[in-house]
Amino acid sequence: MKNDMHLVLHGLAIKKHATAEAIAGIIGLDPARVAAVLQDALAKGSVVEAKGKYSLQPMARIALESDYSRYCSDLRENPAFVKLYEDFEVVNNVLKALITDWQVTEIAGSRVPNDHSNKDYDSRIIDRLGDLHERAERVLTQFAVHLPRLAIYRDKLLAALEKAEDGAIEWVSDARIESYHTLWFELHEDLLRMLGRTRVE
Repeated sequence: MKNDMHLVLHGLAIKKHATAEAIAGIIGLDPARVAAVLQDALAKGSVVEAKGKYSLQPMARIALESDYSRYCSDLRENPAFVKLYEDFEVVNNVLKALITDWQVTEIAGSRVPNDHSNKDYDSRIIDRLGDLHERAERVLTQFAVHLPRLAIYRDKLLAALEKAEDGAIEWVSDARIESYHTLWFELHEDLLRMLGRTRVE
């Protein structure tokens, strides 16, 4: 992805509704450059802006989808990268189960929302998340070998995990911050878009 406009709109598609700074934070461009590209996209009608946050217009979303085959053809045709993605999907299934266990717990045989009052239960889940991250590290590192900007996710995932391990449990899955689950979801979306795959719910 050497085209800045495509990369910025790609980042916006992942974030859905975001500031220039938030987009820059996952695509590796300088925030000032992202802001300039967004202003250009705004002038062209590709995005809309409200209170400093941007969203893609429907036609721009369609155009973006068609551009992936041009800008991401090398990755799509790279067997090593595709294999890494398949390995990532295996770990992704484990993470989905882990996050379900984080969000709900079993009391008297019934599954109920986890109110996080059971610190031992939460600690066991965070320990599992640490084990999962160790398992994912090889894939995350190799992604960055093929596409250096993906190192951003690897580094941010580790930072979120360390905060969770230090007791700030919101860094496991809080959607309002770059929690582990938020970042993982965005990395998954990034990969799906580049490779032309569809998310399996």
